Amino acid sequence: MALTQIIYEENTYNLSYEIINQDQKKTLLILHGWGANKELMKQAFAKEFPNYCHLYLDLPGFGKSSIIKAFQSKDYVNIIKKFLQEKKIDIDTYMGHSFGGKIAALLALEFKNSKLILLSNSGILAPKSLKIRLKIAIFKFLKIFGLGKFYRYFASKDASNLNAAMYQTFKNVVDEDLKDVFSKIEAKTYIFWGIDDQATPLSSGEKMHELIKNSNFYPLEGDHFFFLKHSAFIAKQIKG
Repeated sequence: MALTQIIYEENTYNLSYEIINQDQKKTLLILHGWGANKELMKQAFAKEFPNYCHLYLDLPGFGKSSIIKAFQSKDYVNIIKKFLQEKKIDIDTYMGHSFGGKIAALLALEFKNSKLILLSNSGILAPKSLKIRLKIAIFKFLKIFGLGKFYRYFASKDASNLNAAMYQTFKNVVDEDLKDVFSKIEAKTYIFWGIDDQATPLSSGEKMHELIKNSNFYPLEGDHFFFLKHSAFIAKQIKG
């Protein structure tokens, strides 16, 4: 594991990362989702993709990487681009799970000659259940009376243990609709999805496949973390 400092918008951030297979010419950037860190992704894929140099990164606010203020998705994209520029690392393939997949997609949008691997990623809005809509309504009611500090009791599992900056970040990014972004992606894209995923339903993956013209879609057995059981299959589908 390595730690570096990146100055972004006049603030200094610590970024934790790890590089393996450094003798390989092509580099694969692997990004985690909410409630996770680079160690989970390394657990899944460290033994796969032997022809790639792997770059595992803790996104700001996760793992051992710091965050100072609430971010938007574009801030994550910008800070990763700056990190790559300063380290002089060229990425051939972007991979991301959940929120990390959204960030990978935004990065791949700018680098059209790259490949993109999406794992049950966010960015397609699914209708909220009655239970979720009720929790949101109650929380908004409490905020009127200055009781917003009790947000942990109404937050999703992904957000319930977050500090204030990360909770605001979660709110900033959780309801983003990236249909327009997905429709503009030209990179060769491989989309893998858990059939029983409750966090990002299979219908979102099907829609994503429809929007990204140059894409393959693989529904696989499992939930939101299906890739932990299917890492070898995922790696086998990526050509070159």
